[in-house]
Amino acid sequence: MRANAERWLKSLIAVLLGNGLYFSLSPHLPPSARHQPFAFDWGVVVDFWFCLCVYGLLDLAKFLSKRKP
Repeated sequence: MRANAERWLKSLIAVLLGNGLYFSLSPHLPPSARHQPFAFDWGVVVDFWFCLCVYGLLDLAKFLSKRKP
């Protein structure tokens, strides 16, 4: 049960930080990478990529923190 809660919390943090990064950098992205409301476009894919990168960085941080003695 605890592992599921940790995974859920890590996913929530990744989505919140990823979306925060995406929307803060959105004005600087090319027009094709900006999300248009109520449409499935490249902006959704770029937003997902931001969230996925944050999730990977959280995994990397956890791995590196456990590796150190």
